[in-house]
Amino acid sequence: METTPETDLREDASVEMGLPCAADTLLRKLWGQWKTHVIYVLGERQACRFGVLRRTITGISPKVLTQRLRELEADGLVWREQENTIPPKVTYGLTKTGLAVHAVLKDIEKIEV
Repeated sequence: METTPETDLREDASVEMGLPCAADTLLRKLWGQWKTHVIYVLGERQACRFGVLRRTITGISPKVLTQRLRELEADGLVWREQENTIPPKVTYGLTKTGLAVHAVLKDIEKIEV
């Protein structure tokens, strides 16, 4: 069967094969146990401290919560603010991108499976 430029995407200059699409990049950032839970809770509560997150997300260990918060912060989905008090007061919240992801999670929640 003969292909034409209209039917063969490999010949379409606007399609760059081998490069991940934006959705793939975002989904890879969300991949990992508890990440969507953390984003969901931060989106519902606006900003909160570590202890509140730990108590709200049933079953997550402090070590894993710390890891996930660091990963999400490094990926630009979560911000972290530390006050120089004794003990230090650390607050977490969602960045603009994190808020957009939270909105998508809310939409996904509406889908009946």
